[in-house]
Amino acid sequence: MAADAAHFHESNLWSTPIRDLGLTIEGTRLEPILDELQAELRTAGVTRVRPRFYLSTEWGVPFETVAVAIPFYLARPDLTALHAERVGHVEGFDRADILRYLRHEMGHAVNYAYRLYDEQEWVKQFGAITQPYGEEYRPEPFSRRYVRHLPGWYAQKHPDEDWAETFAVWLTPGLDWRKAYGAWPVAAAKLAYCERTMAALREREPVVTDTDLDEDVGEIEYSLDHYYRDDPSAQGEMPPGLDGALLAIFEDLGADGETVADEALAPAAALIRRLEPELMANVFRWTGHFPERTRVLLRFLAERAGQLQQGYATNRETTAIVAFTTMVTGLAMNYVQRGSYLP
Repeated sequence: MAADAAHFHESNLWSTPIRDLGLTIEGTRLEPILDELQAELRTAGVTRVRPRFYLSTEWGVPFETVAVAIPFYLARPDLTALHAERVGHVEGFDRADILRYLRHEMGHAVNYAYRLYDEQEWVKQFGAITQPYGEEYRPEPFSRRYVRHLPGWYAQKHPDEDWAETFAVWLTPGLDWRKAYGAWPVAAAKLAYCERTMAALREREPVVTDTDLDEDVGEIEYSLDHYYRDDPSAQGEMPPGLDGALLAIFEDLGADGETVADEALAPAAALIRRLEPELMANVFRWTGHFPERTRVLLRFLAERAGQLQQGYATNRETTAIVAFTTMVTGLAMNYVQRGSYLP
């Protein structure tokens, strides 16, 4: 993966307009995955909506269309590796994850195709689609009012996302949503509404069939260098006062009775860097703290751990991982709920 990413830095592809990279869905790993999605839709009876899939800068469905955008970097392994290196997080890291995002986006396409958001019962279940849509949101983890599909409690972001997540759960093959959400009555009611609605629409033609594209890959004039110019890992300021938390963790994890006294301690900074990919993904999944922010936080903590010369006995690595993960999760929850790591 790293070698694939390095290839771009060493070639003129880094400065080539993205439209000239020759990216298509056909002939890539995306093609059979889309075939699998279409089979799921047929099995569920969703046959009247005919989406158009295309490559763009991110996942999405332009409002009032049935055009589904897929991130261009998923079309080639080297681009996926480059994205992972530069951003640290890939939305669609494997086949199963790509299908999760596709099911979600199909929820948007169905919503727009039939203008479900205008229906009184849709508004009653999910809220008005005219509510402000902001990138920042403060989820309530494990709220039983919402389904759980994409990471970060994404259904809580906006009524449109709530429906799309509900549709995605309903569409997921092999998932018994009645059993999974039996103790979550509000979420279960949304799923029941989705099932009733899709049954009623089975033979109905959509009222919206537009497939206008938003930033199609074949029209993107800027380069990969421009696309990744604002590197999230280089942004953000950390508050003072986190050194004490690091010291509290690692000062207790030095040599113990089972460790040779002069044995060198493993550097805490290296451990933090090694944990970065998994922590970015899982902290986002369970708290809603964006991966880009977690990356900034982790790199700051790794730098401080190195400057403070913190280490741990290798036979206590599991304890170090649990303690550090718990600390980062606590900081992330503070940020999501209060807007700052330290109250």
